[in-house]
Amino acid sequence: MTDLPNGLSAFSLQGRTALVTGSSQGIGAALAEGLAAAGAAVILNGRDTAKLEAAAERLRSTGADVRTLPFDATDHAAVRAAVDAAEAEGAAIDILVNNAGMQHRAPLEEFPAEAFERLMKTNVTSVFNVGQAVARHMIGRGAGKIINIASVQTALARPGIAPYTASKGAVANLTKGMATDWARHGLNVNAIAPGYFDTPLNAALVADETFSKWLAGRTPQGRWGNLPELVGACVFLSSDAASFVNGHTLFVDGGITASL
Repeated sequence: MTDLPNGLSAFSLQGRTALVTGSSQGIGAALAEGLAAAGAAVILNGRDTAKLEAAAERLRSTGADVRTLPFDATDHAAVRAAVDAAEAEGAAIDILVNNAGMQHRAPLEEFPAEAFERLMKTNVTSVFNVGQAVARHMIGRGAGKIINIASVQTALARPGIAPYTASKGAVANLTKGMATDWARHGLNVNAIAPGYFDTPLNAALVADETFSKWLAGRTPQGRWGNLPELVGACVFLSSDAASFVNGHTLFVDGGITASL
């Protein structure tokens, strides 16, 4: 790629369109807001159309250009049909953030098989489904940015969430595979691995004083992360500033993976 913008203009997303899966709340909603603030038009995705439209209205109130695209990210055929339809209607997706995910906590020896399968479909299969559907169009244009949401559990494990740890390890390696296959077509595929952030997914842990005290002691920065602190990484990886970054997992975790 030549003639890239310099300085802060390299981080501008003006004129780009970003699809963020699982963006009616939590990390997805925060990243969609951040991408919009950097100049992108955003497409929100989720399965609950009422929650999705409410999130879209909140974002529109900030002046953002927002559309919704409801589909189940675990349904391969539904994903492809929705993405193809959006592209046919003129919504060329320049940036994809694969954020849809879930958690299920249980001792591994008692972990329900159906919960394991649902977790893998939500956290891993969805990344393949949406990534493939969007990449088909990006490849035709010779450009695109895909950011998969991994986790601090990509590198570390804790009791009671072994399948989640496995799923996020898979996301990081799928990211490498996507980059290996698609970089030659002009795509940049990377991942963001959040540490412990105050989100609806972590509500039970946030409410647990013992856990929060442990986390503050375990994390070099001594606290939970705040959702806006994920935005910079996402804007960077979505922008021309990251034109030669590919297959990388960027940890945003307050230093927790750097220390014993």
